[in-house]
Amino acid sequence: MRALLWVVGVVAGVLILLGLLLEAVRWLIIIGLIALVVVIVWGMVKGRQAMHNQNRRR
Repeated sequence: MRALLWVVGVVAGVLILLGLLLEAVRWLIIIGLIALVVVIVWGMVKGRQAMHNQNRRR
């Protein structure tokens, strides 16, 4: 009986940690996607500025 309680406790702990880990991974994916969009937009803006400055020099 005591061994069964230990097994149930360990399984419950593992499930709780797995749930927290999956939640953290989901938030990391969301933050990563937001950062990717920001970098793409920033690159497009800088590229347009460079093209505009190059055309102005001619």
